[in-house]
Amino acid sequence: MATYAVGDLQGCLEPLKCLLERVAFDPAHDRLWLVGDLVNRGPESLQTLRYLYNLRDSLVCVLGNHDLHLLAAGNNIERLKKGDTLREILEAPDRADLLDWLRRQKIMHYDEARNMALVHAGIPPQWTLKKALKCAAEVEHALAEDSLYTAYLDGMYGNEPVKWDNDLTGVARLRVITNYFTRMRFCTAEGKLDLKSKEGADTALPGYKPWFAHKERKTRDTKIIFGHWAALEGKCDEPGVFALDTGCVWGGAMTLMNIDTGERHSCQCQSSPPTTQPAAIKP
Repeated sequence: MATYAVGDLQGCLEPLKCLLERVAFDPAHDRLWLVGDLVNRGPESLQTLRYLYNLRDSLVCVLGNHDLHLLAAGNNIERLKKGDTLREILEAPDRADLLDWLRRQKIMHYDEARNMALVHAGIPPQWTLKKALKCAAEVEHALAEDSLYTAYLDGMYGNEPVKWDNDLTGVARLRVITNYFTRMRFCTAEGKLDLKSKEGADTALPGYKPWFAHKERKTRDTKIIFGHWAALEGKCDEPGVFALDTGCVWGGAMTLMNIDTGERHSCQCQSSPPTTQPAAIKP
């Protein structure tokens, strides 16, 4: 039995199939961790979601910002944007099953035996592991609970508040939690977000750093797998932090990592031969 984690899919199904074939993935025995952004921008968002739905018993999945955007669009809260490739899902006869499965996925997964967390964007430096899991559970509850679901999706968009405060309540509280887990790249040591900068790790504004680079980060003893940040090209010098978004939908590759050995595989498209990188840093 092997467990793999794969970077942002964004509706690129063929590279995923390429990678799973490369490692002889067996859904009866192996497990696949998904860092979120399963859909959108790529050519096969509906087919990707259906493929994952059929594999659902072999998956661990956390939600990304594009997945939440799909749920909002599915509830007629946020109109589709130029460049979205989600309409086919929303018009599919099985959309109800697909969206219901999606809304019940996690915001953060923690494997206690491995002391390893899976998130889409990151964990803010001022939060302990216990705090991060508690906050993720609040959003997961809002997504799963019918009485909260629509209000949460309606209020999740926006850049404010820019920083966590324990006294936050309601939609504002859920929004900043969501932004940490699904949109964060740069922040201050206290968790103040810069949600506009999207380039490489060395482009931070004064006073800001990549979330994982703060020496004060309270989850330094926990291994973390994340996606979201294609500009990193899968490179992260922080020990125990593994960046897996290598920009497949933008013309890069899709990356899959064996979470126990650290070995990485990449595939750009069905016709391109996959490559294998030796594990530079063991999880």
